[in-house]
Amino acid sequence: MTQVSHRVRPGSGAPAAARRRRKKLTFDKISFMAVFLGVPLAIYLVFVISPFAQAVYYSMTSWGGFSNSMPFVGLDNYVKLFHDDIFLIAIRNNIILVIFLPIITIILSLILATLVTVGGSSRGQIKGLKGSGFYRVISFFPYVIPAVVIGVIWAQIYDPSSGLLNGILTHLGFDGVKSFPWLGDSRTAMAASMAVIVWGFVGFYMILFIAAIKGIPAETFEAARIDGAGRFRTATTITIPLIRDTIQTAYVYMGILALDAFVYMSVLNSTGGPANSTLVMSQKLFSTAFSKSQFGLACAMGVVLAAITLIFSALVFLVNRLTGGSKDVSA
Repeated sequence: MTQVSHRVRPGSGAPAAARRRRKKLTFDKISFMAVFLGVPLAIYLVFVISPFAQAVYYSMTSWGGFSNSMPFVGLDNYVKLFHDDIFLIAIRNNIILVIFLPIITIILSLILATLVTVGGSSRGQIKGLKGSGFYRVISFFPYVIPAVVIGVIWAQIYDPSSGLLNGILTHLGFDGVKSFPWLGDSRTAMAASMAVIVWGFVGFYMILFIAAIKGIPAETFEAARIDGAGRFRTATTITIPLIRDTIQTAYVYMGILALDAFVYMSVLNSTGGPANSTLVMSQKLFSTAFSKSQFGLACAMGVVLAAITLIFSALVFLVNRLTGGSKDVSA
């Protein structure tokens, strides 16, 4: 009697039945997707996408903000914006902030984070400077102070007649800065304002980088020490590459802050500074909406600001990817 063997083809029989069972939607799967995907997506659509879509529509109207009348004007508001010299100055100031603020803040934060984690003695266990815990608390303290309070404090420090800064510099022999208006001179107003923002955020990003550096195995630093690498080489060839994603995130967040900077600039120079040297787009937007009642034009400014922010974030991610940031870095 001849026995016939049946060969089961891939994708048929029991394996196919198992796959069908796996693909079958169950109540648990449906409820999980509804709660953990559907609800957040609905919230995002209602509270993020919908207001932004409304702002885009309002930006194409001449809405005054306090009436039901919304005459449609198309792209006229955008044309008006890019023919407004003051708004172009505000864009320029924001670009200056987004170039310098993240770089200065991140470099200072990285230096401080390196010092308090691996910048200690070159002998024995890898550790930070003596008293590093105290430095962490002191450096983080400015971040817990509200931005408005920081602005008020530094406005008093920069005061030409009774400010602490001019008093200290004059005492040290710099008589040329006596009664110098740091926030009232177009040559120094932007730099002085940036110094305030850097002071307020260095501590936060320092703590962020400390957490990232702590995640690097100590053996990696010990191996670099054995190979004769100094502190600078260790920082540039080991620390920075291994926490690159954290640096990228910090750069994006700091850049978004620089593209806003409304609170700091409004408190330090509510009118935009001398010759609008510290005016930013958010200040111009606020005055256009609430002082001139031109909400349609203000919404157009908001859309431009949002577009610039998205472009900035995309450029940061693109540069990071093109320079090898997405690849795994091994010590």
